[in-house]
Amino acid sequence: MAEPARAPLLTLDEALARLLAAVRPLGEVEQVSTFDARGRVLAEAVRSALDVPPQDNSAMDGYALRVADVSAAGAVLPLSQRIAAGHVGAPLQAGTAARIFTGAQIPPGADAVVMQEQCEALGGSVRIDVVPTPGQSIRRRGEDVTDGAEVLARGTLLTPQALGMAASVGAATLAVARRPRVALFSTGDELAMPGETLKPGAIYNSNRYTLRALIEALGCECRDLGIVPDDLAATREALRRAAAASDLIVTSGGVSVGEEDHLRPAVQAEGRLDLWQIAVKPGKPLAFGEVRREGGGQAWFIGLPGNPVSSFVTFLLTVRPVLRALQGAPAGLPAPMRLRADFDWPKPDKRREFLRVRRNEAGGLDLFPNQGSGVLTSVVWGDGLVDNPSGQAIARGDTVAFLPFAELLS
Repeated sequence: MAEPARAPLLTLDEALARLLAAVRPLGEVEQVSTFDARGRVLAEAVRSALDVPPQDNSAMDGYALRVADVSAAGAVLPLSQRIAAGHVGAPLQAGTAARIFTGAQIPPGADAVVMQEQCEALGGSVRIDVVPTPGQSIRRRGEDVTDGAEVLARGTLLTPQALGMAASVGAATLAVARRPRVALFSTGDELAMPGETLKPGAIYNSNRYTLRALIEALGCECRDLGIVPDDLAATREALRRAAAASDLIVTSGGVSVGEEDHLRPAVQAEGRLDLWQIAVKPGKPLAFGEVRREGGGQAWFIGLPGNPVSSFVTFLLTVRPVLRALQGAPAGLPAPMRLRADFDWPKPDKRREFLRVRRNEAGGLDLFPNQGSGVLTSVVWGDGLVDNPSGQAIARGDTVAFLPFAELLS
């Protein structure tokens, strides 16, 4: 009897579209101190309740004056006041200058600041060695932010600079999406933990460390359930425990078509499972589904391939977008950089390839010599991936699409 024809491989774009069509934002909002919000995702836009800066202020240490009082270089003006940052000066008298410091409010009547390097202090007066222009070295009220302006949009990932922006408009707390709760476990009697003596046929469980760190690096809570024995009842129990307190369950290994394992029937018994073959290399097999909660609802399930590089790459390509979507953040892959390939790749695969590369001092990309899916050294050595279309050969000097790991880990 002939075997049924296999379904065609999904493209990565098709797989992402299916994932993101199924997953919805958690919709739960927390108020947190702006101090503690790094790495969180804004659930509500931040608007300014003031102009930034709130008043015209000096961009330099120097002298505030009236342009009309300096018709030629070398004019000498008496000093009428000294204005430090945080203090408000008196209106500037005509024919005088005010000693002023960076950030100090411009006194009424002054229309320029001359930096101190272009002046010479003469006791109670100052010689101005240049002819100033109106507005010189003055930061205007509202030139950065105007009252009522949206400064951070909903869905923004809160970087250090974003937190500084929020603080600059007086936001002491921020409304952020709840962190996704992710359950992680491994199955396989061959797995051992570092520190244990390896028995014949055993391997150390590197994926547990990699995936846990990836989950936490993306600002999520990781509930690590450890290694589950190769037993159907134990696997079903682990899935039930994981679903009870998690939004997403992530596993690695045991998702290849035709492979005998307990994870597939366990997920099918506790919920629903789709097995996808994705046209990417490394990382073709991917499982997606859901596990029912005893009290109602479900936790999403993603099963990643077991080879360490495949697991790492497919997490970045598929799990990362899901975790971003759960928080209401933009969930697509980051826009690639266009860089020069300083290598040849003459025999491309039929699948879309993600090659491990590293930027060099000449501004190009070097290729790790062994692109095997089990060679974890390649992702330690590299600092990103070349996103290479299916069947596309690369010649030295070609421009390629580069995805930095720094962009894929945020």
